[in-house]
Amino acid sequence: MQFEPVAKGYYLEGLSVDVDVVWFSDAIKGGIRRLLPDGNLKEWFPGRQWIGAIKLNGNGFILNSGRGGITWLDAATGVSGMLLDTIDGKPINGINEMMPDGKGGLYFGTLDVTAIERGEVPGSVALYRLDKDGRVTQLCNGLKFSNGIGISLDGKRLYHNETFVGTFAYDIAPDGSLGKPMMMLEKPDCDGLAIDAEGKIWIAGFRSDAIICLRPDGTPQRRIELPAVAATNICFGGIDGRDLYVTTVPADAGDGIAQGKLPDTEASILYRARSDVAGQPIPPAGFRLV
Repeated sequence: MQFEPVAKGYYLEGLSVDVDVVWFSDAIKGGIRRLLPDGNLKEWFPGRQWIGAIKLNGNGFILNSGRGGITWLDAATGVSGMLLDTIDGKPINGINEMMPDGKGGLYFGTLDVTAIERGEVPGSVALYRLDKDGRVTQLCNGLKFSNGIGISLDGKRLYHNETFVGTFAYDIAPDGSLGKPMMMLEKPDCDGLAIDAEGKIWIAGFRSDAIICLRPDGTPQRRIELPAVAATNICFGGIDGRDLYVTTVPADAGDGIAQGKLPDTEASILYRARSDVAGQPIPPAGFRLV
């Protein structure tokens, strides 16, 4: 697979691709960016750190996670607002990865931003579902570090990367609750993930120089070598769904952040390649935002 660089930053995250329009964040420098096919790059929310996910809403607005919860953006007008900033009446410290649930809402995992900034071990976090009517349901808690989230092709299983532990699968019950976690891959540096059109799970690692692909039953299928020593996020795009985008970081960047040492140079690179298999289309969320 041939990779070409298309953008750079301090610590790139939050990949989302709408055909040929690429959205990504810089978790350390802050903000979200939109890259058009002609190379035009535009930024919103400058300085807002820890944005780990960007997802599309059905009305064309953009949802992004980060410090304090989930915000929304109308890129056409620049108008923005807050979708979710409290859970059970308590302010949200941070939210990392998110994934639309296919029913108008989305799944998300919380993030202990305060501890990370102090170089302390983050407190336990949880997985939640936000319904399109605004109701928040906790699905599981006591997690070390919630990261990449994906849903199987049939919508019956949720995949989740718990950084420092591994990749887990949860059966999704008819009421939306999750069954017991089933470990698919023991991988302490697991970060973002994506699902392809064949149902395979593509897993990035912030200390890994290759993407690991698992079959739905958890058996290894292939390794995809990367042009860098570490990766944080994977996303498919393009008209045929076969454009593969990967955000990469320096080898010591992830561990440095865990110790409170934030990157200060643009050594993180967004790459694009062509995949032999398409990605699973991700449905937009369906929140009424204005």
